[in-house]
Amino acid sequence: MTAQLYILSAPSGAGKTSLVREACLRLDDLVVSVSHTTRPMRPKDTDGTDYHFVDIETFHQMIADADFLEHAQVFDNFYGTSHKAIKELLASGKDVILEIDWQGADQVRGLIPEACSIFIVPPSRETLEHRLRGRASDSEEVIERRIAEAVSDMQHFSNYDYLIVNDDFEQATSELCAIVIAKRVEVSRQSQQRSGLLSSLLG
Repeated sequence: MTAQLYILSAPSGAGKTSLVREACLRLDDLVVSVSHTTRPMRPKDTDGTDYHFVDIETFHQMIADADFLEHAQVFDNFYGTSHKAIKELLASGKDVILEIDWQGADQVRGLIPEACSIFIVPPSRETLEHRLRGRASDSEEVIERRIAEAVSDMQHFSNYDYLIVNDDFEQATSELCAIVIAKRVEVSRQSQQRSGLLSSLLG
């Protein structure tokens, strides 16, 4: 497999979605997997772009049919990654980012150990709370739950290959891009993609 799978996790409020979006704009052949979810659509959401929105019955049927590479319950909603979609993207030569939580990350590592994992954290607890409270759509109860869950999520950072602190957005984006670029020039990958060149150089 010449394409690379990336696992990217972060607590709510760490800014991972903005970082991933910017990295995909800067680098060719880097895409984000669109997950399935049972959570309600938000005003700015687009079905098929942000998530594939399905009801709980459909989601459970997909679990029964073994359609998911990974799936997890986060708060009161379910999220899952289509195994078929990931295989097709990787087969097309595109590097794929999975935006999933630590539970899903553990499942993917078990199935695809060569996946590269990245964890993103905010620069401080104060910044995290400020970002979460800035979401006008969430109630105080939801915010408190998200803060508690975020602290719990961050305890799993040491299971990942890379850690990015999202303090300065430009620096954090550059670090994320640097990881992708470095993986693209590893000998194991270059030897497959540049086999013709290497043969001509050594022949």
